[in-house]
Amino acid sequence: MAIALLLLVPELRPSGNSSLTNLLTNPNQAEQKPLSFAQAVSKASPAVVNIYSEKIETTPRYGGQPQTSTRLGSGVIMESQGYILTNYHVIQQADLIIVLLQNGQRYPGELIGYDIPTDLAVIKVNASNLPVIPQQVNQQSFAGDIVLAIGNPLNLGQTVTQGIISATGRNGLSNTSYLQFLQMDAAINDGNSGGALINTNGTLVGINSAKFTQTNIQLNIQGISFAVPYQLAYKVMQQIIENGKVVRGWLGISARDYYTDVKGFAIEGVTENSPAQAAGIRVGDVIYQIGEHPITSISQALDIIAETTPNSELTIKMYRQSRPIQTQVTIVELAN
Repeated sequence: MAIALLLLVPELRPSGNSSLTNLLTNPNQAEQKPLSFAQAVSKASPAVVNIYSEKIETTPRYGGQPQTSTRLGSGVIMESQGYILTNYHVIQQADLIIVLLQNGQRYPGELIGYDIPTDLAVIKVNASNLPVIPQQVNQQSFAGDIVLAIGNPLNLGQTVTQGIISATGRNGLSNTSYLQFLQMDAAINDGNSGGALINTNGTLVGINSAKFTQTNIQLNIQGISFAVPYQLAYKVMQQIIENGKVVRGWLGISARDYYTDVKGFAIEGVTENSPAQAAGIRVGDVIYQIGEHPITSISQALDIIAETTPNSELTIKMYRQSRPIQTQVTIVELAN
């Protein structure tokens, strides 16, 4: 009855813009807008493409007749002039690469180069003014971030899956492994490889790479997938565009322990005929600075070396039996 009186006799309503008055006169305002990632997806999805790679094989089983096998994957348009990042295994040994945009346009793709350690490849299509995935140069991801994976799983058409980052990887060019990728639980299936992993702003945070695989097939592992972090993927792409491959520097050392008191790491091994051996670096030396960079971790030191242009000279500062010394070393290219 009270509500009916307030509605029938406006003079009885409280003055001002009270929440009770708004609720009584506009009951739909009580409904909250549902949480949605549609805006993020709309920003990023036009730049995620379908990739079909065809390989022509001749086998005796079919009387020597050529047989075509097609591999399915996804890719991400990184530059409007047609440079696309994808996984190397998507286009490996392909005789023909077809790129299908979300607007229906179809282009032949040209392989520019690839990098086996990160399983990344760059292909190019002859087009301009293409939609580009949103990117931030200093993009950082953290465990617990919500992420969305966009791709073409099982050729069902563009699909979005959601999850969180469960572990973060490194962004450097030193030897890579699962530990250096982003680990997340967004669903990744055949066809998602090479697609985009974005945050809730629609910004690219990684290139979807693989589901976790291991030798014990009886274990039912779920919720563990991997993506190459954006910063690492971008470095790989730039090197492939410039050089046709990824060029990594090599010193020829293996590290053992990082000591927080001296902020350096101990040399466990020195490869024979390596730049490190030529520079007089020994097992047991503790390196605390490479070039202008104080060492904060072993992984950081390996990345500095890997990202140094071959034939460049670096000053390495280290302790030998607690005595500070330094040496000059010429970095060479890591053999693939």
